[in-house]
Amino acid sequence: MTSPGENLRINGDRLWESLMEMAKVGPGIAGGNNRQTLTDADKEGRELFRSWCEEAGLSMGVDKMGTMFMTRPGNDPEALPVYIGSHLDTQPTGGKYDGVLGVLAGLEVVRSLNDLGIRTRHPIVVTNWTNEEGARFAPAMLASGVFAGVIPIAHAYARTDLEGKRFGDELERIGWVGEEEVGARKMHAYFEYHIEQGPILEAEDKQIGVVTHCQGLWWLEFTLTGKEAHTGSTPMNMRVNAGLAMARIFEMVQDVAMGEQPGAVGGVGQVKFAPNSRNVLPGQVVFTVDIRSPDQAKLDRMRAAIEAGAAEICAELGVGCAVEAVGHFDPVTFDPTLVSRVRAAAEKLGYSHMNIISGAGHDACWAAKVAPATMIMCPCVDGLSHNEAEDISKDWATAGADVLFHAVVETAGVVE
Repeated sequence: MTSPGENLRINGDRLWESLMEMAKVGPGIAGGNNRQTLTDADKEGRELFRSWCEEAGLSMGVDKMGTMFMTRPGNDPEALPVYIGSHLDTQPTGGKYDGVLGVLAGLEVVRSLNDLGIRTRHPIVVTNWTNEEGARFAPAMLASGVFAGVIPIAHAYARTDLEGKRFGDELERIGWVGEEEVGARKMHAYFEYHIEQGPILEAEDKQIGVVTHCQGLWWLEFTLTGKEAHTGSTPMNMRVNAGLAMARIFEMVQDVAMGEQPGAVGGVGQVKFAPNSRNVLPGQVVFTVDIRSPDQAKLDRMRAAIEAGAAEICAELGVGCAVEAVGHFDPVTFDPTLVSRVRAAAEKLGYSHMNIISGAGHDACWAAKVAPATMIMCPCVDGLSHNEAEDISKDWATAGADVLFHAVVETAGVVE
């Protein structure tokens, strides 16, 4: 077995054309995408991806979580596959590259292998994980979490969106309930290519992020119970104001995260008021606190401090307080051998690179529990993501896909 020469590259124009074609599916209102999981747009995106994979000679498997596994066979029938994965689902106001880049770059690796007539010892499997974003059904990385054995499939099927629709029902509605048992597949290695979703690579003028770790995360869903009352005629000292409690908790979360600097973040991105009327104090407020750190001790301290602080705030205001952990993973250290392989590929190809810690969660975090795993990142303009203005350049996309190609083929083994 030999490695691919440094002159071998993927077809950057074809990768970019595929990204632009997929972006036509589930268009947003400001240049991005709204292709939330298990919607009709998600179904359409899956079908387009399947058609491209079939054209590239890949065979499809689908598990009971709807995750798509597209396989290019290897020369050794006993060799475990090398997986390349990410996701096609988006945020409600998502960009064209978050997740999609990793899936379509995986397809481009296969297309380029076909073009070059390269055979590998290990099979290569391009994967589209279901519900990575968690925007419609919490938690994020739901299907990969079930695959890794950390989320029961019954729990996943029972997740509901804001309209009360169940994950399992919606998966069946769009026709993507597969037959494979979730997690039955075994991996030789797992690679994931993603935009950084932060400003570091662009600021440091680096083309490649060699991802060494991923931050741990807690999503803490708070339900505050107050008393609905007229905002104009209820005296200030007679209110049971769940909205006020929420505001004080927001400020407290900020203080807790700032107290753990550097290397910790915390904030709130989703709030639901009831009855959500201009002149009615809320009887109930539901919101999710998102805290992250690559340091387990900091993550644990932040969760404890926030839950204790929220209880104290609510007790002072007479507001009921319940909290549920709706998403979690511990900090991840990626496989040193695969990390070194990514770094070596960037150096061989002449791309500038640096070590980086992923600030966002990815399916690779769960894959790392069952197989050697790592990630590659490319810059994104102004670090902007989960936003329709999310942007990357074709050159950035191509550089990372070149590194992915070489690292994957090195791992899968070229057969002479």
